[in-house]
Amino acid sequence: MQHLEEQIAHLTRTVDDLNEVVTQQQTEINRLLRQVQFLIDREAQRETDGGIILGDERPPHY
Repeated sequence: MQHLEEQIAHLTRTVDDLNEVVTQQQTEINRLLRQVQFLIDREAQRETDGGIILGDERPPHY
């Protein structure tokens, strides 16, 4: 019986540790999704403003 209790305690700790990792990963994913959306929005705004420089064009300061 004691062996089973030890196994349950070990498994409970493992589940808690894994839950913490998953929670941290979800927080990081959410942060990255916000950053990507910001970059998408900024690029869309740049396109509507006509500020796109193609690879073979010289920037305006040349």
